[in-house]
Amino acid sequence: MSLFGIDLGGTKIEGAVIDPARPDQAKCRLRLPTEGSKGYDHVVGQLVRMVSMLEKESGERRPAVIGIGSPGVIDPLSGIQKNSNTTCLNGRPLREDLAKALGVEPRMANDANCFALAEARFGAGRNRKVVVGLILGTGCGGGIVVDGKVLDGIHGIAGEWGHNPLRGERTPCYCGRKGCIETVISGPFLERHYKKLSGHAARMPDIVEKAGKGDPAARATLRRLQSKFGEAIAALINIIDPDAVIIGGGVGNIDILYEEGTRKAVLKHLFNTECRTEFLRPTLGDSAGVFGAAMLSASSRS
Repeated sequence: MSLFGIDLGGTKIEGAVIDPARPDQAKCRLRLPTEGSKGYDHVVGQLVRMVSMLEKESGERRPAVIGIGSPGVIDPLSGIQKNSNTTCLNGRPLREDLAKALGVEPRMANDANCFALAEARFGAGRNRKVVVGLILGTGCGGGIVVDGKVLDGIHGIAGEWGHNPLRGERTPCYCGRKGCIETVISGPFLERHYKKLSGHAARMPDIVEKAGKGDPAARATLRRLQSKFGEAIAALINIIDPDAVIIGGGVGNIDILYEEGTRKAVLKHLFNTECRTEFLRPTLGDSAGVFGAAMLSASSRS
């Protein structure tokens, strides 16, 4: 039987049907808008709609277990969703409600964990022992994979890199704290920084293009990304010391993150005289999260 995987993102829901013999390829892939602003019940309804669409597109019945990657995590003790930047999900029994609505077991994990798992097993991190997968996009998430297995932690928050504070930063975060990594180098906050410098609004792809044409505000915004990313990831390397860091999400597409200047920015904060950790682009593209989610259902059947 095929595997069903769903990647619940802040702006879109992606679903895929995958052959377990080739879990890095999809038989079909579909997308829907998340529309989190319409509330919790609407997001649950969109997930149910996605499963029905996958059944129709693939011609297969939904399996007994469906893997779902979501922003935030399910608290291991209470079963309640927490730490999601799609804030309407927080404090709600998402897994329980989905089980009732779908009539099957939803096997859930943090979306960054799903991304990290897929890239570590089948993508850029293949054959590396310790892999950190980062998602730099609307938010900043992370997952840690050791010997092909995701680390969850006693609180379910292993890899939540985006909510560590950066020195000197005081911007309020949705989590209630100030100066989180997410409020500095996620896409929306980099765009906010550019607007503050230039007086004009622009999306990240446009800012990158402007930087290439010499726009001083755009170039300063990318230098901020490089410097702050270096500081932020150095702390993680000091603790985890991974073989590779794989950077997904829209911000992860920016070339400056893979240049020598970023490695120099890391070294300023690293407890070592050199940095041998590889900084890699994902090879599964934007499919990694949904492939990782499908793999959750595979592991549940073994």
